[in-house]
Amino acid sequence: MSAPLVTVKDLSVGFRMDGKETVAVDRISFDIKPGETVALVGESGSGKSVSALSIMQLLSYPQAFHPSGEILFEGRNLVGADEKTMRRIRGNKITMVFQEPLTSLNPLHTIERQVGEVLIEHKGLRGPAVRARVLDLLARVGIPNPEERLASYPHQLSGGQRQRVIIAMALANEPDLLIADEPTTALDVTVQAQILALLTELKREMGMALLLITHDLGIVRKMADRVNVMTKGRIVEHGLTEEVFTAPKHDYTKHLLASEPKGRSLGAPKDGPVVMEAEDLKVWFPIRRGLLRKTVGHIKAVDGVSLSLRQGRTLGVVGESGSGKTTLGLAMMRLLSSEGGIRFEGQNIQGLKSKELRPLRRDMQIVFQDPYGSLSPRMSVSEIVGEGLKIQQPELTAEERRARVAQALSDVGLDPSMQDRYPHEFSGGQRQRIAIARAMALGPRFVMLDEPTSALDMSVQAQIVDLLRELQRKNDLAYLFISHDLKVVRALADDIIVMKDGKVMEAGSADEVFDHPKTAYTKALMAAAFDLEAAPEGVVSE
Repeated sequence: MSAPLVTVKDLSVGFRMDGKETVAVDRISFDIKPGETVALVGESGSGKSVSALSIMQLLSYPQAFHPSGEILFEGRNLVGADEKTMRRIRGNKITMVFQEPLTSLNPLHTIERQVGEVLIEHKGLRGPAVRARVLDLLARVGIPNPEERLASYPHQLSGGQRQRVIIAMALANEPDLLIADEPTTALDVTVQAQILALLTELKREMGMALLLITHDLGIVRKMADRVNVMTKGRIVEHGLTEEVFTAPKHDYTKHLLASEPKGRSLGAPKDGPVVMEAEDLKVWFPIRRGLLRKTVGHIKAVDGVSLSLRQGRTLGVVGESGSGKTTLGLAMMRLLSSEGGIRFEGQNIQGLKSKELRPLRRDMQIVFQDPYGSLSPRMSVSEIVGEGLKIQQPELTAEERRARVAQALSDVGLDPSMQDRYPHEFSGGQRQRIAIARAMALGPRFVMLDEPTSALDMSVQAQIVDLLRELQRKNDLAYLFISHDLKVVRALADDIIVMKDGKVMEAGSADEVFDHPKTAYTKALMAAAFDLEAAPEGVVSE
């Protein structure tokens, strides 16, 4: 047995704020051996990322502090190490890949400059040698046509390409340990599979160790040799991955393993009343160039899509980022200009003016992806949920409106006594329940759900899916459910349309599309979502 590369022993992390001290990580211990993959798994707030940042000594010291413990790397304790020592280790011996690549890259610098900076700082390379090494790294992480990407800026790359650039920077100096903090959370399932395959290949090729921080148990089972399960700042279970998954001992581990969204749609009648339909819907954005800003082409975000959604049923719209899913939903809600037919309960709403649409808004509601971003931080929960009632039903008294808000909160599983609190006082799952309550307070007939679970932990996802299913059963709602998470879609949808480049690639019942996909693109999506295997070469592009 080889000696550990990193040993974390009895480590605690605390934070000082407003004269108070809180403990985020409480006496955890684990080690990482050369060449192995160790996972830290748990839900948001469990202490995973804080533990990883402690290894790199990247916390906001002195607000952050270590009441106990040590982190041994090559015989040296990194806790309290001076900046000069850490600068030699960071980027050379230990590197890190963060969750959101767009915020990890400088928007003002080209890809060549950002990757090259690592080589100049740590390797002392200069001139043509830097460019040659940058090209080699970009090719190694699978960036297509790396020569053409050298002058690109981060916003000109796809999410998967940006993450590949981050990995290239992390691997530039061939580190002994790579820390990957939720490296695929913000990515589509196919791109996620490609990134995981890339990390596995590079790890094997370079012989480095990998510390994987994630809440996705599917990724852990696929990649990790050993796993540490964290909750409330403590490691409650650890062991070989297969042993932990097949015979979990701690109740929290059992809870995590049982928390994947389950069940199927309610199976409402296929011949119920049509609530929402689109016919040959198009959303084209003009490309303008030259001094006179002439239109030289169009970005065809939605290109001739037709669909029909019936009462009590859920239509899942799936596809990768940029496929046109959200644009389609916004166009059907008349929140984006479009061409083609849009009918709500038989009424043509395409040509209606804003004032004419207003009475219909109570029947057509929307729940967005990020509950924190969609809720005003300056408004109380009562004001947020009651805002629509104030506009749509002005005849209600303040007391009646408050009672309706209380009922809406109760319907989504929240205590009505909390309606005078503000969004920052709630967890992510509670905030999403508030967003759902806001939509449901008006008693809608149709609800567009735009990635409503993607920002949430897996167990919270399962709760929200159960809640949406119950609200649909109770109110006979029609859902347009937009997501790239096919496991969640399978738990909710009756029917599916698969989109790519603004077009419908495949459509049918959920069972047909999931169990017998017809197109190569749909097969690649299914393989990536359920098998975590890389998509076939050439089928899915970034």
